[in-house]
Amino acid sequence: MGRLGMPEILVILVVVLLLFGGKKIPELMKGLGTGINEFKKASKGEDDSNATSKKEEETK
Repeated sequence: MGRLGMPEILVILVVVLLLFGGKKIPELMKGLGTGINEFKKASKGEDDSNATSKKEEETK
């Protein structure tokens, strides 16, 4: 398997457009962006439960 070139990316985009339609694509991209942000936070160990528990421990 080689790299993805411009023709391959265009084919993938056309298939996605045909499968989901133009109205669903912004919703899918928003969900993808949210998922990536959550993954980055989790990989850094900064999820919400840890942040709030650390703050509570510091105030004691």
